[in-house]
Amino acid sequence: MKSRWNEFPFKPAKVPFFYGWVILFASVVGILMSAPGQTIGVSTFTDYLIDNIGLSRNQISTSYMVGTIASSLILTWAGRMYDRYGARWTAMAASLLMAFVLVCLSQSDRIIRLIVNDVRSNFYTATAVVIMILLFFVLRFSGQGVLTMVSRNMLMKWFVARRGIVNGLMSVFVALGFSVAPLAFDQLIQLTSWRHSWLIMGVFAGVIFTIFVFIFFRDNPEESGLLPDGEKHGHREHHVTIKAFQQYTLKEVRKTLSFWLYALPLAVHTLYVTAFTFHLVSLFDMAGLNREKALGIFIPVSVISVFVSLAGGWLCDRIKLKYLLIVATAGELIALISLGNLNDGFFYYSFIIGHGIIGGLFNVLMTVTWPRFYGQKHLGSISGFVMSLVVFSSALGPVLYSFSLTRLGSYDYASLGFAVLMVILLAFSFKGDNPQDKFENETSKPIKNGTKEYN
Repeated sequence: MKSRWNEFPFKPAKVPFFYGWVILFASVVGILMSAPGQTIGVSTFTDYLIDNIGLSRNQISTSYMVGTIASSLILTWAGRMYDRYGARWTAMAASLLMAFVLVCLSQSDRIIRLIVNDVRSNFYTATAVVIMILLFFVLRFSGQGVLTMVSRNMLMKWFVARRGIVNGLMSVFVALGFSVAPLAFDQLIQLTSWRHSWLIMGVFAGVIFTIFVFIFFRDNPEESGLLPDGEKHGHREHHVTIKAFQQYTLKEVRKTLSFWLYALPLAVHTLYVTAFTFHLVSLFDMAGLNREKALGIFIPVSVISVFVSLAGGWLCDRIKLKYLLIVATAGELIALISLGNLNDGFFYYSFIIGHGIIGGLFNVLMTVTWPRFYGQKHLGSISGFVMSLVVFSSALGPVLYSFSLTRLGSYDYASLGFAVLMVILLAFSFKGDNPQDKFENETSKPIKNGTKEYN
């Protein structure tokens, strides 16, 4: 199934340059197409859902949280399906599923009223919450979960020695795309309506993007008669293990210390970022800072993140990943301590720096670590499990911070509590070695890939 129609409508080996660069472009498009399923995409439509369905903001937020958590529970299974069917077919299925749910969301108020017409009844509220949970579940699973995971993994299979730098390039374009997505969605709503905007996105995803995936997505270079990077590499370059000697299963991966040393900081990052974004104005207001000061952090954070992402991508092909893990964990610790002591001076700027560092290295560690440490054979199930942790923690973030405020009187307790966890993870991060390092190197001379030699 993976390689079916692999040479239709064209053979990747016949392209006059290494097809991996097409895969880089396709991966960027794939991740950007997940935007309707990301929080930045959903948040643009939240007020319209509240007004037209008749649920409160808390009820919509709770529905979103439950749907997100539910989607995280089956992402490991989705990863196994990716291992079985490959990037092309899995991405097409995710695209069609996302298209279906976007169309359903555009008619969500009408669907609910077909079941219960009395908007003042408790049964209407319960029905509306259940339906929104189901819709958010499918949206988060197909968009944020599967489509993002498949696009990242596909790129990592096409590159080995250049994984870091291509991931850095992908991260820059994705960051730029996501930064304009909310404005683009809002403009589309103003030009049409919230209902027609979701319909347009659904048609685009179901028809245009699905065709795009079929034409350009390919699971791995070997099935197209090519080599990763366009040339043959040994297992080590620059004294760094870049290609796995041994292929680990998910069961074996979960028993390694290194896995948790990388996965947990990534999960905590998504937790506090989602919480910080969700409670942005309130959190800054509690620190005595106005809305303009809150919104003013995003541009400098983006600049730092882009620079760090490119530098980290270039470095991770040349140094051990654990050094980037140490820097990322330290950046996250600085961000959390600063968030817990937020003021108009030192901690405001130290938060921007720390948040920018972990933001820039997040995609490097999230994407490069798993194929380099554990191989490609079970990459889907491994990255699917990591995605489950990340999505699950992102759903808990706003609730935990809200609980910190309402029960303890301040957001600071949540930030400083997670800062303590980061201190522990930082201490252990020096042990975040690649488990492949213990195997003997297999020497092989680089062989340039004239792509037509591998038809």
